[in-house]
Amino acid sequence: MDTKAILAHYEKLLNEQIERAQRLEQTEAFDFTARPLRIAIAPGDGIGPTITACAESALRLLLRDEIARGEIVLVPVEGLTIENRLARNESVPSETLEVIKSCPVLLKGPTTTPLGGTMTSANVTLRKALDLFANIRPVTVPEEGIDWTFFRENTEGEYAIGSSGIEVDNLLNMDFKVTTYAGTRRIARAAYEFARTTGRRHVTIVTKANIMKKTDGLFSKLCHEVASEYPEITTEEYFVDIMAANLVNPALRSHFKVIVAPNLYGDILTDEAAQLQGGVGTAGSSNIGSRYAMFESIHGSAPRMIEDGLGAYANPESILQATAMMLDHIGCVDKANRLRQAVTAVKEHGILVTGLRDGATCAAFSDALLRVLES
Repeated sequence: MDTKAILAHYEKLLNEQIERAQRLEQTEAFDFTARPLRIAIAPGDGIGPTITACAESALRLLLRDEIARGEIVLVPVEGLTIENRLARNESVPSETLEVIKSCPVLLKGPTTTPLGGTMTSANVTLRKALDLFANIRPVTVPEEGIDWTFFRENTEGEYAIGSSGIEVDNLLNMDFKVTTYAGTRRIARAAYEFARTTGRRHVTIVTKANIMKKTDGLFSKLCHEVASEYPEITTEEYFVDIMAANLVNPALRSHFKVIVAPNLYGDILTDEAAQLQGGVGTAGSSNIGSRYAMFESIHGSAPRMIEDGLGAYANPESILQATAMMLDHIGCVDKANRLRQAVTAVKEHGILVTGLRDGATCAAFSDALLRVLES
C-alpha cells in the first residue's frame, strides 16, 4: 500500500478544488438577451440526432426572422458523438469544446457514456467546463396538483471529483464529495430568486445533513442563510429519503413548489418526479451558468431503442420542452409559449409517440408540430 502516492493524489485533488472555489467568487455574468447570439446545436448519440432534428426544425421556424436578420446564428456541433469521443479518448474533444465555448447557448441531444473505463460523462464534463451550476427541471401534472421546479446544484457534490477517487490495493475504494460556500450560495439564491419572481411562496431544501454533516450540513446552513433574505417565502427542509417518499404521496404533492438540492439527490429526485409526469421522455432541463447555458432532455441516448430498431419512434417532447426553456432564457418568451402550446395541440390531435411501433414516429410528430406552428 503506497500511502504517500495516495496522499499526493488527494493533495492534488484538494488543491484543485480550493482553486476552483476561489474562482467562483470572480465570475461575471453574460446577458443572454443580447444580440447577436450564437446557439450551438449538438445532436448527440443514439436517439439524439432524431429528436434534436425535430427541435431544430421548430427552432428555425420560430426564429426565422431573427436568423434572417443575423440576430441569432445556429452553429452545428459535429464532434460530440460517441465514436469521435472514443477515438479521441476524451469525454468532450478539445476542438468540439472550443466550438461550444464560442456560443453562449447550447442545445444538446443526449450523449452516451461508456460503461466501465475512465471516460467521464460528456454532460459532467460540459457542466464543469462551462460552469453550469444550476440544473433547473420543471415538472407539472395539473390534475395531480403537481407544479414543481427543481434547482439541482450541478457542478459539485459527488460529481465534482467522483471519478478521481482512491483505490487501496484490494482493500477499499474511496470517492469524494465536495460542497463549496460560493457554489451553494449561488444555487440557493437562484432558487429563491425564481420563487420570488414567479410568485411562489414555498422552498424545500433537500439534504442528508444528519449523516453527511460536513458537506450536506454546510449546504443546509448556507441555504437557510440565503432564505433569511426572502422573508416572504416559507422554507422547510427534508432529508432526501423522506423527500423521495413525499413526492409520491398524493396528500402532499401540491405542498411543494420549489425544491433545491445538492447534485446527486437532485439527479435522483428529478427522474422520480419526471416519471409522475409521464416519464423522462416528457421532461426537459436547463443547465444555467453565469456565462453559458445548456438545454437538453433529462434522459439518456436510449441505446436499447436503437438496438431494437425503434430509434425512429423516439419521443421528442423532452428536448422540445428544453427548447422552450431555452427560448425563455434568451428572452423569446412568446415563442417559448407558442412551442409549448403547439406540443400540447399535437398530442391532443392524437399524434402520440410511445417509443413503440404502435405509436407515431418522431418524424410524424415533427411534421404535425410544424403545421401547428405555421398556422
